[in-house]
Amino acid sequence: MSSKIYPIGIQNFEKIRNDGYFYIDKTALMYQMVKTGSYYFLSRPRRFGKSLLISTLEAYFQGKKELFTGLAVEKLEKNWIKYPVLHIDLNTEKYDTPESLENKLNGVLVEWEKKYGAEPSEKSLATRFEGIIKRTCRQEGQRVAILVDEYDKPMLQAIGNEELQKSFRNTLKAFYGALKSQDGCIKFAMLTGVTKFSKVSVFSDLNNLDDISMWNEYIEICGVSEREIHENLEAELHEFADARRTTYEKLCTELKECYDGYHFTHNSIGMYNPFSLLNAFKRKEFGNYWFETGTPTYLVKLLKKHHYDLERMAHEETDAQVLNSIDSESTNPIPVIYQSGYLTIKGYDERFGIYRLGFPNREVEEGFIRFLLPFYANVNKVESPFEIQKFVHEIEIGDYDSFFRRLQSFFADTTYEVIREQELHYENVLFIVFKLVGFYTKVEYHTNNGRIDLILQTDKFIYIMEFKLNGTAEEALQQINDKRYALPFEADGRKLFKIGINFSEKTRNIEKWVVES
Repeated sequence: MSSKIYPIGIQNFEKIRNDGYFYIDKTALMYQMVKTGSYYFLSRPRRFGKSLLISTLEAYFQGKKELFTGLAVEKLEKNWIKYPVLHIDLNTEKYDTPESLENKLNGVLVEWEKKYGAEPSEKSLATRFEGIIKRTCRQEGQRVAILVDEYDKPMLQAIGNEELQKSFRNTLKAFYGALKSQDGCIKFAMLTGVTKFSKVSVFSDLNNLDDISMWNEYIEICGVSEREIHENLEAELHEFADARRTTYEKLCTELKECYDGYHFTHNSIGMYNPFSLLNAFKRKEFGNYWFETGTPTYLVKLLKKHHYDLERMAHEETDAQVLNSIDSESTNPIPVIYQSGYLTIKGYDERFGIYRLGFPNREVEEGFIRFLLPFYANVNKVESPFEIQKFVHEIEIGDYDSFFRRLQSFFADTTYEVIREQELHYENVLFIVFKLVGFYTKVEYHTNNGRIDLILQTDKFIYIMEFKLNGTAEEALQQINDKRYALPFEADGRKLFKIGINFSEKTRNIEKWVVES
């Protein structure tokens, strides 16, 4: 039996090493980074190992050689010089007022000032930070390593609140500006976060920052690659397969479908989400672990605010500039959704520099779509999963009347901010419902101006549906026959239903459905 203790939720390198937790060795890449540059920025989705990377760098700069026994850097590093480290973690606070950020930074500075002294002339947060860097370097006789974890937490929490966002931006911009002014006293600096607020904002003064988020050579610095799974968890893979009563090959395929698929640049290997992966190994169960640890309400707000067509999400196209930066006033929800890890790079058109995006894996796709349902349809969070179960059951037994009545209830009482977005609203609700049903049955879904056609297949039945907006159900059915949608299924033994459905603008709901079987 495997005796590995998985460090789930543990982000402290020292604790992992001292208490015998399982650790995948990232120190060769860390060493390369330290030796070839001095200012870095890395963005990765949450729970991807950024805090652990910062903690590993901290132990390294503190010269804690004993923690690195048996790891790659032990052979690479000859000197083990001890440097002073200034470590800021912005992760722990709730940022809802301008003061909340100032208090947090003030608290950090006060701690350092106790150790390294303060100057009465240093009034602002930024000048105090500059003074600390200078004095630390002088007193310790070594340049300083500065590590900032989740640098963007305040900005993310203020998405949608322009005034607060601006206040945070000004504070952070000045604060991080100290890195530029004290360059001579700094040995190394690294900032990590989920998103990258564009250069004009927080980092405009830091033009010497190497953003390695999309560099191929650093793809493996956070997360877990296929190679690392096989090098570190081979025996555990076999145990996992036995526990699931499946073959080793099948298990590897399922792990890949559920948790792999993060591509942080266009020609790179896929990375697995470490949080979900280790949870799955620990429990020998597949679950939506990452999704359950923090649901992105701010993303849904963005999607709704910008009347986003959800069907586009799975094949969105964009360029590097959009992917790489978020304006706080951004009207495009895509960069935030990409950087938060809900979409990833699926393909790249080199000629035009266009990236094709999509969901990284099943965990994210299913989790995200499920999460959206109560925000779009008239159903609460608790009932949501049961509703989908009932939909699937009704389709499987051929009870289409109950199915459509349930669908009607999803549209009931929906408030429409803008009537002209009504059509998009129907499309989004239908997309979510049929996407969720599609995790259990076979669904093909297409939209084009004012109509939606859909094919649903179960073991016993085939449903061909045409939805019309402000036409009639009869016209919709006529269209199925005219366009001969049923042709591919003529030789099929299953029972076929053709269904025309009409939406009414007046009642803002499904008005009627007619069926021909």
